[in-house]
Amino acid sequence: MKSPLVFLARALAALALAAPSISPAQAPATGQHFLWEVVSLTNRAYLYGTIHAGKANWYPLPSAVEAAFADSRVLVVEADITDQSAMAKTAPAMIYTLPDTLSKHVVPVDYERFRKQLPKYKLAEESVAQMKPFMAVSLLVFSEWARLGYLPQHGIDGYLLKKAKAEAKTIVEIEGTEAQVKLLDAFSEDESRKLFAGTLTALESGITSEQITGMVNAWQSGDPKLMLEIARRYNDEIPGAREFEEKLVWARHEDMLKKIEGYLNTSKDRHFIAVGALHLAGERGLVELLRKRGYIVRQK
Repeated sequence: MKSPLVFLARALAALALAAPSISPAQAPATGQHFLWEVVSLTNRAYLYGTIHAGKANWYPLPSAVEAAFADSRVLVVEADITDQSAMAKTAPAMIYTLPDTLSKHVVPVDYERFRKQLPKYKLAEESVAQMKPFMAVSLLVFSEWARLGYLPQHGIDGYLLKKAKAEAKTIVEIEGTEAQVKLLDAFSEDESRKLFAGTLTALESGITSEQITGMVNAWQSGDPKLMLEIARRYNDEIPGAREFEEKLVWARHEDMLKKIEGYLNTSKDRHFIAVGALHLAGERGLVELLRKRGYIVRQK
């Protein structure tokens, strides 16, 4: 079986999707980007919302983003997806050990629905048979991105990590691969089956491709309100999606905030903090939470 590690690496920031619209290298019509400057009494940092698949001709990023990155000595990411050693250690949490297989953990009718999707993406059943439900449907979603011409290897996170290493910047994980995999592996069997079935429904109905387009349009125009609206539409149409979003996005913010405040108040280095774009949207997003804590927050 082919290793699923590369697919997990691109799926860890759920709901941050990619699809065609205008090139991110072009200035959005609003003149703004999914980028915020956060200022404390002693330091400043940049918050940048990312998406995890794209095209090679998206780079370099818009000048405001590249300038903020150049102004920072530290790149902060959710998890370093280029750390193959860390990824390898988490493999047991992502796949079943034979004779256990995916088909034994999902409803038979849903497994048949899953099998019917495989030819569309030129995937062999034996290559996915050992994946756990979240991994299996994440692979289908990323295959849909690829079908639209948007590839995980051209995701924003990977670009920033490569650039940071080339420029000898410090790289910090705000969570890390192990913590994120533990979160995904903590889903109950019932929750995993619900996520599996709901994602299949979204793929079959075309909701996934609609969400991809909508969220990227929001990202490219620097519009967090639209980003949240698109996510809510998906939640309204797919059973169980709201509960998964709660666990995969909003419930992680308190721990993220503690670390961001540490960067702002106890470090002399400027940090460029790159997280999935949905983490920055709405009243419960990191941007508004930092503003409520008294920091000056400006969209760039």
